[in-house]
Amino acid sequence: MNNEFRKSLPGTALDYFDTREAVDAIQPGAYAKLPYTSRVLAEQLVRRCDPALLTDALKQLIERKRDLDFPWYPARVVCHDILGQTALVDLAGLRDAIAEKGGDPAKVNPVVPTQLIVDHSLAVEAPGFDPEAFEKNRAIEDRRNEDRFHFIDWTKTAFKNVDVIPAGNGIMHQINLEKMSPVIQARDGVAYPDTCVGTDSHTPHVDALGVIAIGVGGLEAETVMLGHPSMMRLPDIVGVELVGKRQPGITATDIVLALTEFLRQQRVVGAYLEFFGEGAASLTIGDRATISNMTPEYGATAAMFYIDEQTTDYLKLTGREPEQVELVENYAKTTGLWADDLTGAEYERVLKFDLSSVDRTLAGPSNPHRRLPTSALHERGIAVDLDKALAEEKEGKMPDGAVIIAAITSCTNTSNPRNVVAAGLLAKKANELGLIRKPWVKSSFAPGSKVARLYLEEAGLLPELEKLGFGIVAYACTTCNGMSGALDPKIQQEIIDRDLYSTAVLSGNRNFDGRIHPYAKQAFLASPPLVVAYAIAGTVRFDIEKDVLGTDANGNPVTLKDIWPSDDEIDAIVKEHVKPEQFNQVYIPMFDLGQVEEAKSPLYDWRPQSTYIRRPPYWEGALAAERTLKGMRPLAVLPDNITTDHLSPSNAIMMNSAAGEYLHKMGLPEEDFNSYATHRGDHLTAQRATLANPKLFNEMCRDENGEVIQGSLARLEPEGTQMRMWEVIEAYMNRKQPLIIVAGADYGQGSSRDWAAKGVRLAGVEAIVAEGFERIHRTNLVGMGVLPLQFCEGETRHTYSIDGTETYDVQGDIAPGATLTLVIHRVSGESVEVPVICRLDTAAEVETYRAGGVLQRFAKEFLEAEAVA
Repeated sequence: MNNEFRKSLPGTALDYFDTREAVDAIQPGAYAKLPYTSRVLAEQLVRRCDPALLTDALKQLIERKRDLDFPWYPARVVCHDILGQTALVDLAGLRDAIAEKGGDPAKVNPVVPTQLIVDHSLAVEAPGFDPEAFEKNRAIEDRRNEDRFHFIDWTKTAFKNVDVIPAGNGIMHQINLEKMSPVIQARDGVAYPDTCVGTDSHTPHVDALGVIAIGVGGLEAETVMLGHPSMMRLPDIVGVELVGKRQPGITATDIVLALTEFLRQQRVVGAYLEFFGEGAASLTIGDRATISNMTPEYGATAAMFYIDEQTTDYLKLTGREPEQVELVENYAKTTGLWADDLTGAEYERVLKFDLSSVDRTLAGPSNPHRRLPTSALHERGIAVDLDKALAEEKEGKMPDGAVIIAAITSCTNTSNPRNVVAAGLLAKKANELGLIRKPWVKSSFAPGSKVARLYLEEAGLLPELEKLGFGIVAYACTTCNGMSGALDPKIQQEIIDRDLYSTAVLSGNRNFDGRIHPYAKQAFLASPPLVVAYAIAGTVRFDIEKDVLGTDANGNPVTLKDIWPSDDEIDAIVKEHVKPEQFNQVYIPMFDLGQVEEAKSPLYDWRPQSTYIRRPPYWEGALAAERTLKGMRPLAVLPDNITTDHLSPSNAIMMNSAAGEYLHKMGLPEEDFNSYATHRGDHLTAQRATLANPKLFNEMCRDENGEVIQGSLARLEPEGTQMRMWEVIEAYMNRKQPLIIVAGADYGQGSSRDWAAKGVRLAGVEAIVAEGFERIHRTNLVGMGVLPLQFCEGETRHTYSIDGTETYDVQGDIAPGATLTLVIHRVSGESVEVPVICRLDTAAEVETYRAGGVLQRFAKEFLEAEAVA
């Protein structure tokens, strides 16, 4: 702690660290030029960094150098129940490993305050047109997840610094935005900016409040939990100036889908974005949160907004204490974090985006950054052959392009009252004109907070949504997380029998192939009111801007413009019916956690027959063996844009899958197979999900015409036999064959799931060579002891005619950013030496890799410290 910069915060009994003085002492006037992100990172260095290292660390920020590591100490860790539970399973396994080596397992605890919210495990089995949907879905969730919830309940009694918000209360990001983040922390007499890491890629949701919050994998979260700083280098900080004002009738969803396309095109992968300008100032926190939430969809790490009047107004609206609101404004203005004090901030790159250019927009199919203006549905080949679809409907069949799922879901949109109210108003107008939901549409409404129910009820809009089939089915992630539940068996059978092109429309943030539902061949992202409109249309062959949705009582045609609410109508409802007391009514009892009884033992009593929670194997078997990086065979040769959904899907488990067959053998009934995501605490189930996405294209597997076959397939070498992916993995595991994966650009984009790295490591993968990596997944690979390698600029798998028959060695001294040699041994006897870049980016990552992974490194350091003590 650098007490020379510790001062009294005016008007309070708190101290703060004067970062401006510390920075300007090195270079006068430098602080005024720093971006918001650099100011926050500098503050925690002044407060936490070793005094002997402080000057050099601050120079990194001032001079914008990226050649040295510096520590980042997040104030909190937030987790959802899938990765959070998995991280705590890892810590429970770590306790066992420590105990077996003679250490004290009770000393293994999160050092940083950790909040776990159960929000990822509910499936929409009962749809929104079932008046008892909420109760039915919660009962099914509790039954299916009894093993998981038993473990989670144990963690809050066994671990220190862990708070648990149980199922049925909302989505972690929305709760973080509406309640958990104080924006400015006040601990031990010191005020400082709130920061956090979260085990979900959409953790930047709360960046809308000016809080640096980034998504990390469970393995990186474990590092922070256990008291290690997250070592980083100065990120690319890109200014995004928002100009203009949105057009009437345009939602924040439309804006963020247009921004996502724009920012992907601008190549902001890994960057910290800072939104500013008149356009940014005009956006509410709800609008800003919709934009920040989609950070991983445009590939960035963070999406920051400055602290301003919108921030303090939102804190008041959401029921924060007046003293806390005053502290936020006082601290921000004192330390230069208030928007007015950032006019001199300088960026190495500034992008400009005009809000007035945004039209009504969808995204898809299959990619969040694939913007689809509703005005272009016909020319893009979506809204075509409507006559055929209508003819099929008249014959009693589902139409081509049938919308089988229409879901108002995800914190992306339901934390924005304007979006939710817009859906309610559209439903009201549709009901008044006699429009109805098509019978094959499984509709649902799953807000991320219980507050949504309160203001919709008060405004009289919830009954309108319920009438159209959008009753509240849960307060959880649901469809956005691939938990859309089973279809009506008759509808499912018709889709199968006719090989029908069926689709989903949701107000979520992800629509990757195979994610939303196994029988939804493609999915589209849309604003909540558009979701309701598509439930009425019933097919994506419908031109939503022009075609007739139905007729009123007088036989007059009704189109979208007839039921779309005006901005004035939306704003009037929000102003009148969204109130601070609603947030207090929800959150005060939720966070009254009371006194928790301490667990009888620091060691968990593992249940041998559980398919949800099993002692992890990371200190034994193949994972304890040395990685030779020699003689590796390709498990897969993959194209560009491989997502973590390809590497470890999260959707429902089917009987004909490797995981389904395993669960069946374990005696689990098919209706309780649940999702891949919920089984990630049991490695025997979860590893069977490795590369199990049916939409995968492994370029090693081809038909007789040489075309790549779609499916979870691999080719066993040297036999050359094409088989199901899991069968090939099993064969290689039995042979103790080291493996490699070869891939294209943007490898590992999407969710921050650690099993995308755990699965391949358990399969025996020692290295992955790709054209580029998404940040979170690359970090997870390091955390599992898998070596990420990158082709040199301009080179790809095609450059070297890789077909998967080869074996591979890696040569050279492993160091951050080092050029290593990938030796390709062909079946012809030829060997090719390929220069590749070691993507261990920091010295700390090299240390973690050498130890075999995050957990192995911690166990080693813990036992060494115990021995010294």
